[in-house]
Amino acid sequence: MRPHRVVALVHPPQSSFELSCATEIFGTAPQDDPPRYSFGICTEHPGPLPTTASYAMVVDAGLEALEQADTVIVPGWQPPGAPASPAVTAALRTAHRRGARIVAICTGAFVLAQAGLLDGRRATTHWRDTARLAAAYPQVHIDQDVLFVDHGDVATSAGTGAGIDLCLHLVRSDHGAAYAARIARTMVLPPHREGSQLQYAARPVPAKADESLAPLLEWATSRLDTRLTLDRLAERAGLSSRTLARRFAEQLGTSPGQWLLDQRIDAARVLLEQTALPVEAIATRVGLASAVNLRRRFRTHLGTTPGAYRRTFSQT
Repeated sequence: MRPHRVVALVHPPQSSFELSCATEIFGTAPQDDPPRYSFGICTEHPGPLPTTASYAMVVDAGLEALEQADTVIVPGWQPPGAPASPAVTAALRTAHRRGARIVAICTGAFVLAQAGLLDGRRATTHWRDTARLAAAYPQVHIDQDVLFVDHGDVATSAGTGAGIDLCLHLVRSDHGAAYAARIARTMVLPPHREGSQLQYAARPVPAKADESLAPLLEWATSRLDTRLTLDRLAERAGLSSRTLARRFAEQLGTSPGQWLLDQRIDAARVLLEQTALPVEAIATRVGLASAVNLRRRFRTHLGTTPGAYRRTFSQT
């Protein structure tokens, strides 16, 4: 089975960080694992291309590289809102029409919007640029309260580091949670970051160190098979239930109940991929009580069944 072909479309001056997000995740296979992606870079005018890091890189491939791509990534676009050429937007539209997945990291969303690929759809970009994107492309529904938006054929991420979140999400969609977790572990990153980018946007007073939820989250994640009510979590944290709910909203952009459900679904995905345990046993192990409940949550959360997910991503 040939690797999935990922091509990054770069533009001068190219942000080295956004490009590195895609390169590290799609261009480097975990140790002792055959590569599942091939990664390449192209630009409209091949040759030396300046970057925002004050060095130039040489890009050999032109826009024809997009003709064979399974996924096209636009890893930022500087300055934000700068128009792409007709050749670039036409190449993106052509790739999309033939079935390639088109992905924008950070300000790359402006290029996808210019190409008409976001018309009538939700999209996001860096929180500093959401108002500019909304004003320039009123036909796009801007969501500034998310780390990324994935429609399957088109995806956008919030600013800078959220490109990693989106790329890991795409790997998880392609090859399952366990494989994405291996890549994240190699990068010394969490496989799935909670919350939205608004937790980073112009927060005037940072949370005190002793207000961090990290110890509580680690404790709860190791006890998913137990009854974790809001009151029990609040007692463990030494807070009132109301204060704990507010901390979750401030730090994670979600509620304690939704966070717990997300962890249980993720844990179930890993067990479906890596073990032959019956669905009933997996439901009990992750705290979802029954196979019926697990199937219902899976259908709502992922749009599929545990059995279908296992058939697609099983490693046993």
